[in-house]
Amino acid sequence: MYIENVLKVQNDWWRYLIGIFVIFIATQIGSIPFIIAIFSKSGLDGASKIDESSMMTILENSNLTFFYLLLTFVFGFFGLVLVIKFLHNQSLLLLTTTRKKIDFKKILTSFLVACSIIILTTFVSYIIAPDDYIFNFELKPFLILCLVSILLIPFQTSWEEYIFRGYLMQGVGAISKNKWVPLIITSVSFGLLHYWNPEVAKIGPLLLIHYISTGLFFGIITLMDKGLELSLGFHAGNNILIALLVTADWTVFQTNSVLKSIGEPKIISMIIPLFIIYPLVLFYFSKKYNWSDWKENLTGKFN
Repeated sequence: MYIENVLKVQNDWWRYLIGIFVIFIATQIGSIPFIIAIFSKSGLDGASKIDESSMMTILENSNLTFFYLLLTFVFGFFGLVLVIKFLHNQSLLLLTTTRKKIDFKKILTSFLVACSIIILTTFVSYIIAPDDYIFNFELKPFLILCLVSILLIPFQTSWEEYIFRGYLMQGVGAISKNKWVPLIITSVSFGLLHYWNPEVAKIGPLLLIHYISTGLFFGIITLMDKGLELSLGFHAGNNILIALLVTADWTVFQTNSVLKSIGEPKIISMIIPLFIIYPLVLFYFSKKYNWSDWKENLTGKFN
């Protein structure tokens, strides 16, 4: 029923092409403060020599860099809101859920599930290989990081969820008139979006399996629960706890976290747990929310 919400709005294919372009421009506008800060710090000649890895450290203040990085998604999110309102005559509620109102209790539940998983897996990883971590905690920078993370990371994660599990899921569904095509397309495109992350440069393109399977997981819980609430909460909880607990020189989030990983990342240890954790979370949600008729919800057609 969630994808069918698109039938209640203006869903011509060309509107989605224009919409994606407008959202992209809004996100790029959001990067202007970061670009200005880089030029102010390094000058014109210095800025021209900056690559992707040095861009995250050029300001010499990870919290400030993190703020500028997340600010782009704030602009992108409001660009999305304008697009659905004026281009599709669609409310944020219709893009979020099939329910009469957004279920914030589900968002909180999913958020806490993700937080628990990150805390548990980080603890286990630290116990198994303590030499791979150093204590990175400093109170004042950490408190600033908490503030930036809590206020701005939900914009980043919500932007991704509303774009892939919302806007594109419904848009592709309007064309395909089924559910499995938008599920596959949005999961793969979500994974490919992360191709330029420094983690992929460090570990290799096989890491895209991690991101594609994550996109598939978010897509499944969206279709089964008939709304974005669970994916919104889980994505936000995952990213906030990662930003607060663990950083590394090769991650996209380089923060004043509690721990810093100094060990060499292993592709197997980053992919295999997903094929255990995600099925367990799906099982938990399915029992808690009484999901049924998986085939129809994930592969069914509609007119």
